[in-house]
Amino acid sequence: MPGKGRPQAPAVATRRWVAGSWEDAPDELAAEEPLQLLLNGSPLSIVMRTPGNDVELALGLLWAEGVLRDRGQLREVRISAEAGEREGMLPLRADLLDSNQIDVRLEGDFRRPERSFLQSSACGVCGATTVESLSLDFPELGPGPELSPAMLPRLAETLREEQPLFRRTGGLHAAALFDAEGELLVLREDIGRHNAVDKLVGRALLDGRLPADRQVLVVSGRGGYEIVQKAVAAGIPLVAAVGAPSSLALATARRFNLTLVGFLRGDRFNVYSSPERLRE
Repeated sequence: MPGKGRPQAPAVATRRWVAGSWEDAPDELAAEEPLQLLLNGSPLSIVMRTPGNDVELALGLLWAEGVLRDRGQLREVRISAEAGEREGMLPLRADLLDSNQIDVRLEGDFRRPERSFLQSSACGVCGATTVESLSLDFPELGPGPELSPAMLPRLAETLREEQPLFRRTGGLHAAALFDAEGELLVLREDIGRHNAVDKLVGRALLDGRLPADRQVLVVSGRGGYEIVQKAVAAGIPLVAAVGAPSSLALATARRFNLTLVGFLRGDRFNVYSSPERLRE
C-alpha cells in the first residue's frame, strides 16, 4: 500500500456558477501522472496512471504482457523513496530514482515486448500496431467456480461503496477481486480502468494468488478487450462490467472460455459468453 507518496486527489481552487451567481468552491481532482517503467534498467514504457500502488501496477502490466511469468523471476524492484511503498518480502529498493519512475529487475530469460509500450490512461493496448501483436499466449481457462446469478448485483454494489477516491473526485475507475463466496479481496482505483486491473493482478502476484482461477473480477465502466486480456492472463474465469463489452472483448472471452457479463446495473445484467458458471 502507498505511504506518504504523491497525492492521488490534489486539491484545487475553482469558481462555481450556482443559481445565477459565482462562488468560491474548493475541489479535488483525480491525479494523472506519467510513470516511466524500466526493465532491468532499460526504458520500457510510459504509463499514465493515478499514483499509488506503483509496484503492483508495474508487476501486473508485465504479467499481462507475458514478460513476467513467475514470482521467482523477480530479483529486485527499484522505486523512489517518495513513493512510500513497502512490499514485505519483495526485494524493494527505495533509491534516487525520480518519483515517477520504477525499475523492475528480472532474473534469467524473459520475453521483452516487441510492440510500442506507451499507454494513455484511456487505453491499455494503444501501443499495438498490428492485430498479431494482440495475440495471447495463455491457456484456456478452466471451469472455475459456479456462482449464483443473484450474487453479481451485490458485488457491483460493494464496488460502488468501496471507492473513496471516486467519491472525492468523481474521476476514477475501480476494479475489484472477489472470492467465490462474494467476499471482497482487494479493490484498486485509478484514472485508467486497465491500470486498476493491473494493480489487482500485481497484488495477487505478490500475495502468491496467481492464477486467480477461483475469483471474480468486477470493473466500473465498460468491459473492453484490455480488461478481458488481463483477466485471461491472470487466470480469472469471470469478468463483470458495469458498462458494455466490446466485440473484441467478446471474441477473446469466447476463445478462452471466460464468462463475460455486461451492463451490471441494479438487479439485471447480460451474459455474453460461458453462462454455465452462473447458476443457482
